[in-house]
Amino acid sequence: MSDQEKPSKIIFRFNSSLFGKEMTEILWALEVDAEKGLYKIDSIPYYVPLIATEDIVRATYNKMEEGLLYKETITPSGNSTIQVIRQNVDTPLLDLRKQFAELGCISMEVNEDFFVLEVPVNVNYAVVKEKLDDLEQMEEIEYAEPCLSDMHREQTSS
Repeated sequence: MSDQEKPSKIIFRFNSSLFGKEMTEILWALEVDAEKGLYKIDSIPYYVPLIATEDIVRATYNKMEEGLLYKETITPSGNSTIQVIRQNVDTPLLDLRKQFAELGCISMEVNEDFFVLEVPVNVNYAVVKEKLDDLEQMEEIEYAEPCLSDMHREQTSS
């Protein structure tokens, strides 16, 4: 990590349609240009919509929050974030996560029935979506696409 990339926490405030309320999530980011308030997201969002790892965002210090507050996305990374909820408790969560790891996706366990999946820009989302759809049809999971990059969206539109 260069001197320029210092880890920072950025506060995201948003209205969650899933939970029907205002929410807050804190993500790690690397400083890109402090003077311009630019940071690169360095953690997978659990709940924040329309944000993915490696997105370049603008954040400013907020006295009331006592920290950096998200303002806007400057440059999307092309990565996507998918939320996955396990429906079949007999299927180990780790087994589900491994299936996506084999496709080149990173995931983070949020709790025993929920994980978030990062689909990197260089992974063909059509293949990942097929796996998601198959598992959903078998009632193993349900999933949501809170941050689907334009490139990944194009890969699945026919």
